Amino acid sequence: MDNRDRGGNTWIGVIIRFVVSAIVLLVLGMVLPGFSVFGFTNALIAAIVIAAIGWAVEAVLGERISPQSRGIVGFIVAAVVIYVAQYLVPGMRVSILGSLLASLVIGIIDAFVPTVIR
Repeated sequence: MDNRDRGGNTWIGVIIRFVVSAIVLLVLGMVLPGFSVFGFTNALIAAIVIAAIGWAVEAVLGERISPQSRGIVGFIVAAVVIYVAQYLVPGMRVSILGSLLASLVIGIIDAFVPTVIR
């Protein structure tokens, strides 16, 4: 039995994913207009909140609505999730344009560096 069977690799992978997502959010906050996250802690909270809201949306509307489907609906849903997250994360401010740009950049990054943990 390897670590994945006991859950070891899965938790490490999840932690790494959230840390990387927080770093991506910090970088986006520096380069995108209308998108800002103040500090690593807020970026980490934002990564967790965005993942949770995204999971909830997928649970209600189905997987084909997810950003991984790479369609326009997935793109818009991701932008709405990012926009809504600002109301739950202290130190995160996002305009509509900022959420659209962030969704686009995150979608491009996800196309080249998949973040699905198995």
